[in-house]
Amino acid sequence: MRNKIESASAFLLLAFVVMGLFLVTGNTAASQDQPTIAKDSIQVTAFTNGSYRGSYDTWSWVPQMTYRVNGPIPSGSQLYVEFTQPGSGPWVKFDCKTEETQAGRWWKTECGGRDIPEAKSTTYTGPLSFAIKMRNELAGSDATLFTGKMKVAKAHSNETGPKFVNHFVYYVDHDWNLPIGYVYLTPDDTRGMDYPNFNIAFWVRGEPVNFQPHLFYQGKEVGKIFFEGEEVGKAGCESDIDNGTTHYVDDSLPQKAKWSRVVCSFPSVRGWDKTGQEPGMFGPLYLLAANPGDYEFKLLWNNHLARSIKFKVGPDGLVDTGIATANKLGSNRIIVPVQIIGDQDGQWDRMAWKTEAFYGNPLTGFTVAQ
Repeated sequence: MRNKIESASAFLLLAFVVMGLFLVTGNTAASQDQPTIAKDSIQVTAFTNGSYRGSYDTWSWVPQMTYRVNGPIPSGSQLYVEFTQPGSGPWVKFDCKTEETQAGRWWKTECGGRDIPEAKSTTYTGPLSFAIKMRNELAGSDATLFTGKMKVAKAHSNETGPKFVNHFVYYVDHDWNLPIGYVYLTPDDTRGMDYPNFNIAFWVRGEPVNFQPHLFYQGKEVGKIFFEGEEVGKAGCESDIDNGTTHYVDDSLPQKAKWSRVVCSFPSVRGWDKTGQEPGMFGPLYLLAANPGDYEFKLLWNNHLARSIKFKVGPDGLVDTGIATANKLGSNRIIVPVQIIGDQDGQWDRMAWKTEAFYGNPLTGFTVAQ
């Protein structure tokens, strides 16, 4: 599906928004000659089939993909993905819905899964390689946009009895996500980047529910406004990506092999205010740029401290760590380390980020939080 611009007549505002995003993060795909993949948008899921080679006694799987392409995507182009198993060469290849996309815009697509014939399914577990490609038979071209690696594992379903002994549910290991977080600004619905919203994103392993986000500046909590004893514009969190198993698994699997990216938004916090308008009925909102320095985000998950994320703000807004730009992330977000606190994520591989981040494209210059 194509990203949408709020108003077709607001061309000048759109240009300013794009420019503002560039200034804030230094990492935009707005001006480029070739399509690129937004690395933080790629999600590979092992879609479990309830049969294998016509037998319902054994389960198998096929890949399912979601990703975003930064334009331009020329007319006549076709995105596709190719998976390879070690020692056996290409395994499965499938097209992804594609549409011509101009530079400065992006195209999000989802493919694989149910659209792949059961005859192509496998019971293989272990490392695999894949590539996102784009061919254009009109131009006689075929280009590789991204190459990645992943690990597939399996767990028994929640069924019991000898009949279900080979009913395994498959999943892709995403532990590498947990130490990697993002801070970023997004345009206000009506005032664009003159009054940008503040957001922070991170991953959890387990059910993405019961979050309480808090923002601190110089040891004091900020971004809270009360009116007649009630908090208005309260910060909140919700998952924007859930990646795990497509079938139920038994209780032996930590956190049921579910990973979720959680986005926390702070309605009472803005990057800056360039509107020149008077504050609303609840008074002025908290402005990051007016309060430069060190910040810390803390998360209570199920009433226990679970995350800490530290970042810097300068007089012009968020201070870019440079990691996203250096690693060609492909989206307007600043990469920050996430400190994992407590045991709510269960047992997870704390070293996975070193080799497996972004599907085998580890981050240069990134250091985990201690």
